[in-house]
Amino acid sequence: MIKHITQDDIKAMEQRERARLINSLSGFKSANLIGTQNASGITNLAIVSSVFHLGADPALIGMIIRPDTVPRDTLSNIKATGVYTINHVNSLIWQQAHQTSARYDESESEFEKVALTEQFEKGIDAPFVGESQAKFALELREIKPLEINGTVLVIGEITHIIVPDIALCKDGYIDIEALDTVAISGLDSYHTTERLGRLSYAKPNTKPQLLNIEGDVC
Repeated sequence: MIKHITQDDIKAMEQRERARLINSLSGFKSANLIGTQNASGITNLAIVSSVFHLGADPALIGMIIRPDTVPRDTLSNIKATGVYTINHVNSLIWQQAHQTSARYDESESEFEKVALTEQFEKGIDAPFVGESQAKFALELREIKPLEINGTVLVIGEITHIIVPDIALCKDGYIDIEALDTVAISGLDSYHTTERLGRLSYAKPNTKPQLLNIEGDVC
């Protein structure tokens, strides 16, 4: 039996039910921890699933922050310092990562509260997550409030990338599955992945070819 949900049905839903439904529709999303610190040096860590590629030259990453009608320490810290880190969540820390969505006080560090390790690198005034296998630092380039729903688009340029050698292929591809990176669906469902394969560059009238053989993605 097929369920047909109309716009009127969506509008009539209880708020949390509607949020779960619509958040699930976009499919699997990346699971990332955003690391920042404020002007006083208090660190902050927040899980965000709305991180996306914007361009490779310059190397830009976008993310959506929920409306700042209530305090958003991540957004405030990025505005104040202009730097932040994005850290992939893996299967060893997914529950701790989820817990960072709790509303801790501004004076408390999520790193300490969820038992994750602050990792500072020379010249980068924002903390990485020590337990993350793939992570990168960014400098703020633009903040764009979106009038349609009050969310905020944050655009940053990548300045540093930290990833194990074994996951960096010769052609530049990062094998995030080898790093145990997990995905999110909806608001609270976490998933490991299984690669189907890498395909050759698509050309008209040419059948794509598998680039990897027996799991060798590089």
